[in-house]
Amino acid sequence: MRLLLDRYLPEAYCLCRGCLTGLFGEEDFRFRSTPVYSPAVVLRRTAACAGGRSVYAEHYVTIPVGCTCVPEPDKASDSANSSMDKPGAKLLLGPNDRPAGR
Repeated sequence: MRLLLDRYLPEAYCLCRGCLTGLFGEEDFRFRSTPVYSPAVVLRRTAACAGGRSVYAEHYVTIPVGCTCVPEPDKASDSANSSMDKPGAKLLLGPNDRPAGR
């Protein structure tokens, strides 16, 4: 477990909307830059005192630590579960198949 002081929590943020790809690092808008988060434990001083020393409480926070590239969602997918509308997913079901539990 890593403990951090809440005064010194560096955070990352994404500078580009797209992703820098290609030979010359061009921004590609088929992908988007999205933050990567990591959990951390922060010690915060409480008003309590024990044995002449300050008492600290653990707080769990999520900190952005970097950025990664993810594909832009397909603009044509309107349904909540668009993967079922794709031809590859329909091959898994036969004409007589029913959902489990019925």
